[in-house]
Amino acid sequence: MAARPQDPAARFVFVMLLFTLSFLMTVTGTAAGESEATRFVDHSLIVAPEYPCTWPSHPFPRFQIVHQRTIGPDSAVNVDVLLIDGNTGTQMDVPPHSVARPDLNREKSGPFGLAWTDRIEPWQFGGEACVIDVRDLLDQAPSGISPLVTAEHVRRFEAQHRELRFGDVALFRSDYSDVRYRPFPEGSRFIADALDRKAPGFPDPDPDCMEFLATRGVMTLGTDSASMGPLPNLAEPTHYAGLRHGMIWTESATNLGALPPTGAFYCMLSPKHEGGPYAECRAVSIVGGDLPRRLIEAARSRRVIDVTPTMAPGLPLTPLGFSTGQHRQVYLKVDFLYSEYLDSWHHTHLMDSMAGTHLVPPAYALPPEDTQPEYAPEVRGWLQDFEQRYGPIGSSSMTTEQVPLDWTAGPLRIIDVSALVGTTPAATWPASPAITVEHVRATESRNGPLQPGDVVLFRTGHLDKFLKPRPNDSGVWLNPLSGSSEGWPAPTAETIVYLKSRGIRCVATDAPDLGGVDPRQAMMTYWALGSREMAGVEFLHHTADLKDGNYFLFAAAKIRDCHGGPGRAIVFQ
Repeated sequence: MAARPQDPAARFVFVMLLFTLSFLMTVTGTAAGESEATRFVDHSLIVAPEYPCTWPSHPFPRFQIVHQRTIGPDSAVNVDVLLIDGNTGTQMDVPPHSVARPDLNREKSGPFGLAWTDRIEPWQFGGEACVIDVRDLLDQAPSGISPLVTAEHVRRFEAQHRELRFGDVALFRSDYSDVRYRPFPEGSRFIADALDRKAPGFPDPDPDCMEFLATRGVMTLGTDSASMGPLPNLAEPTHYAGLRHGMIWTESATNLGALPPTGAFYCMLSPKHEGGPYAECRAVSIVGGDLPRRLIEAARSRRVIDVTPTMAPGLPLTPLGFSTGQHRQVYLKVDFLYSEYLDSWHHTHLMDSMAGTHLVPPAYALPPEDTQPEYAPEVRGWLQDFEQRYGPIGSSSMTTEQVPLDWTAGPLRIIDVSALVGTTPAATWPASPAITVEHVRATESRNGPLQPGDVVLFRTGHLDKFLKPRPNDSGVWLNPLSGSSEGWPAPTAETIVYLKSRGIRCVATDAPDLGGVDPRQAMMTYWALGSREMAGVEFLHHTADLKDGNYFLFAAAKIRDCHGGPGRAIVFQ
């Protein structure tokens, strides 16, 4: 320690300096041995019918959610069906939005014309957030015209902070969505009024700005405007100027003001639609502590793995139910607007909210507060058995949009249960091998105890082996549920309760679901998850190369009152 000065005046100054330094360390959390607490920031608009979440021009379809079944005599769980277009809410654009396929040999053809949402490399989804403040442009244009973000705005950012580079995510912050995204009728101001020349357009970059960013090596962008395309006539030129370089970006982000100018990790995660030129997505940032730096470096070094199967018609993506008439809405691609130049269709999707990789929120299997559903007699018996062993299931209104983002993110702990495959006698089928507490404890004894905040992944290998298109699609659901083959390994309710006791909030699987093929056992597992306020992530694949300690990140589209939630899971090595 430095010697204290002897002069009284000097001692006073010295003490005040120490006091000031101590105070600053306290309020900033940067004292020796400490780091700022890590927090997750949601940049996603709520998706709901009364919001301006879809592009308002004809013939783009409006978003719809149908609560097809609710907990009661006909169903032990809540089942939702979605009609959702990729231009809904916070969304991701990829090059085929404007770049034509190479085989078309057109002026705007190029190799990135094949870079659909299911083909973008996962490292490009995220990087270091560089927040370019353009709030001075908000509403600074005539009605129907967008104020333009230019290369000078980017240079202004660089002069204040640092030069942009590969691995950065350039985020244009105007606060447009923060101010304008409201329920109808006020919601018309978000897009429709600008298109109808009743109000100024949303701030957006011009083509030269995109070209400048390309010289910096920036491959990922975002805007809190409704589109990356300036009104009235620069939307396509700006899109093409960026997308031809292989850029991708977020449109309709929000809450960018919660980020520092640099240093946060930003990521957008969308369902993996086959052949999609755009997709609904969840945009999230991670701020504080050492985690952002780790994820930024992994993305910059391209050490990211996508563990989400592609969603396409003809693939067995949707639960079949346990009996005839209980199947869920199959995944359908619905074409509605043809682009002659791109020789492709704009399309929407009709699907069950648990199609493909998806979230299981607590409200999936629990009734909402202040309700007493009348279960079918058989299910009442299961519920009585469950509550005798594990206590009341309680109730929950925690649908998808209310599940905290940090619940479905964290260091991976892999419990390999592939050795259970083939252990049930054929005479007992339909049956799933049970993943028990003993299997979890055995993994802990080998690899160390589970820690609070870990994401537990059960590795079964089921989807890697059986996820195939028609007519070879029966191995995922049909054969196991009908008893023609063994079911996939699934955790028991006791296992879920044990995981909760270890501080686990998220349980994932590379099987179709966490419930298995026996309806009683499945409900026990889902009641255990819901009653312990835990989240599930189901329908992953390609997990063989993952290791303990890799960082798992999943997010579902932010759909209000949804009891499932399509999304994407990626892993940072």
